[in-house]
Amino acid sequence: MIVTTLSKKFQIVIPKEIREKLGLTPKQRLHVMETGGVITLVPELPLVLLKGALKGMSTTHLREKNDR
Repeated sequence: MIVTTLSKKFQIVIPKEIREKLGLTPKQRLHVMETGGVITLVPELPLVLLKGALKGMSTTHLREKNDR
């Protein structure tokens, strides 16, 4: 387990090993979530990485505009 410390300004440093493994970059945005006393940081992905994510999705059973 890797340990980091919260600074007086409430900042943390993500250890180099984790930054490299996840490919984190300076100024990258992270979503912060708390559940049951556990803090989770989730990197925000650029939209360009989601290109093609829905390729092949079925277009049947879609709602009509007047049903929305």
